[in-house]
Amino acid sequence: MLLGMASVPERLIGAATRLFADKGYDRVAVQEIVDLAGVTKGAMYHYFGSKDDLLQEIYGSLLRMQTERLEAIASGPGPVAERLHAVAADVVVTSVENFDQAKVYFRSADQLPEAKRRAMRAERRRYHERFRSLVEEGQEAGVFRTDVPADVTVHFFFGTVHHLGTWYHTTGPLSAKEIGRHYADLLLGSLRP
Repeated sequence: MLLGMASVPERLIGAATRLFADKGYDRVAVQEIVDLAGVTKGAMYHYFGSKDDLLQEIYGSLLRMQTERLEAIASGPGPVAERLHAVAADVVVTSVENFDQAKVYFRSADQLPEAKRRAMRAERRRYHERFRSLVEEGQEAGVFRTDVPADVTVHFFFGTVHHLGTWYHTTGPLSAKEIGRHYADLLLGSLRP
């Protein structure tokens, strides 16, 4: 049972995140989630219509937080290279710091029904488009190379971020900030004219 002062939805999301990360989305029954959260099935269905809704919220809450941070950094002061470095490091750090949430999504998003999958992809696309706008800003300013399209750069970078779930371990020798800095350094290094 998850203890503490967390609300019922928070307890359900926490339990589902832990179970999905440990066992895989398709191997977890609703009963296991409610048992770990210490609530009834009725309470779960009051807040979430299905296990799919829990999966969508697990990643949705992470993506919303990352989007808010991206927007604050991207629209802030400073040279575009510094802002891009900061947002690149931030998405890695927040993914690692919320590793179970990120890992669950990377491994299980394709198991959502098509309508929910489309909605999640649309939210993620908005994030990527804002990230891409920083690459384009740097290209237009002559700070970044222009021979590689901004879209390719963004797809390449996020392909590596989404791959974190297959190799990174929170008990490994590098901290979230170190991994984030390395990823951001590699991105910025690849963009130099």
